[in-house]
Amino acid sequence: MAKEFPVPQVVFPSSDGNLNVRPRIHQSGPAFKPPRPDIPAPSNPNIPFVSFDVGAAQASSSFSASVFAASASGGGSISSSGSFEDEPPLLEELGINTRQIWRKTVSILNPIRLKPDLHEDADLAGPFIFLMAFGLFQLLAGKFHFGIILGWVTVAAAFLYVVFNMLEGRNGNLDLYRCLSLVGYGMLPMVILSAMSLFVTHDGPAIFAIAAVFVLWSTRVCTGLLVELASGGDGHRSLIAYACWLVYMLFSLLIVF
Repeated sequence: MAKEFPVPQVVFPSSDGNLNVRPRIHQSGPAFKPPRPDIPAPSNPNIPFVSFDVGAAQASSSFSASVFAASASGGGSISSSGSFEDEPPLLEELGINTRQIWRKTVSILNPIRLKPDLHEDADLAGPFIFLMAFGLFQLLAGKFHFGIILGWVTVAAAFLYVVFNMLEGRNGNLDLYRCLSLVGYGMLPMVILSAMSLFVTHDGPAIFAIAAVFVLWSTRVCTGLLVELASGGDGHRSLIAYACWLVYMLFSLLIVF
């Protein structure tokens, strides 16, 4: 039942000049509600996020739980073969064999007995480490030569590649990648020289004598590996050695001066 209550009177002037006073009565009742449109039923009532059916959502969750439980027990199609334990090490994925690099490094330390079979599998990881160490020792000496070192090694590898294949002609089988790897491994004596130069004065002839020994060491290593790994280089060993001597002489001058 609606409850009536008085409100202030509203005065409306009429055409004859009289004031018509009409009491205004407000009825309180239920609030007005707009009609709600009919929502059509979903085509697939099993989808929880479409139909908002709590029962269907619980059924779907229980089904998913059973699937994952079966997969964990080995009865499902999802297997645990993609776990991180079965993944190979990062260095192996990048093609970096640390043991092989160490063996190559040890073989270069003995220039009299080289092991060319270790260098048949060319890589650039070892040479890159040597070049970075070379640049670091030069940085400790107050010389920032990282860009110069990388550029000179690249040009030197291209120079030896062209010289060797011009000498051998069609019989030469030396590729640029292997040549760059051999030149980089031949930089190990230059790295040792760069480290020793930090403790030797550059004013006297001692540094030049030490540099000459290490240049001959690098030349012996690089020449021996180039001749042994690339067929047909025995007849031009002296010319190849001279080209290698020029390359490593430039690096020694970079250290001395």
